[in-house]
Parts: sequence; C-alpha cells; structure tokens
Amino acid sequence: MTTAQGYEIILGTLKEGSERGGALPDTDRKPDPWESAMQATVECLSWRGAWDNLERRHTEDELGETIYSEFPVHSRSAITTAHTLLDRGIVTQDELKAKMDRIRARLERA
Repeated sequence: MTTAQGYEIILGTLKEGSERGGALPDTDRKPDPWESAMQATVECLSWRGAWDNLERRHTEDELGETIYSEFPVHSRSAITTAHTLLDRGIVTQDELKAKMDRIRARLERA
C-alpha cells in the first residue's frame, strides 16, 4: 500500500521546464547508465523477496499515473522505488536528501 500523497523530497526533484511525462518514451532511445543500474537494483529487490516485480509494476502504474504524473516516463521506476522505500521506512527523507546532495556534488565536480 502506498501513501496517497507524494514525498516532498521526491516532488522537489522535478524542475520547472523539464521534460514532462504523459507521452510514451522514445522506444529507439538508448537507456542512460542510471536506468540500467536502476533495473538491476529492482531485479535484486525482487530476487531477494523484498519487492516483487509485479507489485513494483503496479506501484509504478499507480503512482506514475497520479502523484508523479509530471515526471518523465523513463524516470518513474526510480521515483516509485524511492517512494516505496520511504513508505516502508527503509530510508528517511533526510537520508534520501543527504544521499542526493552527495550525488549532485559528485556530478558537479565531474
């Protein structure tokens, strides 16, 4: 069961003027490296019994079409995974924010 509203830490990542969801993603587009890593992560969660793939897909559909509909379609697996980890108390919003800040700083240095 997912919360009925989005998490501010997640919603705050959608920048004004960014690509919006709604349309189906370009099927000829090559996935970004983070997308491949994300797919591997969710496969491991399923393999270890932490989050079944069918449950994940239902969650992605539910949240991607409602709360996080403004996000690009190709990012929704990451967004809904973060949402679920927050729902389950596996990470807190403060922990997620700290990790996101570290990643942004690393990317800015690159």
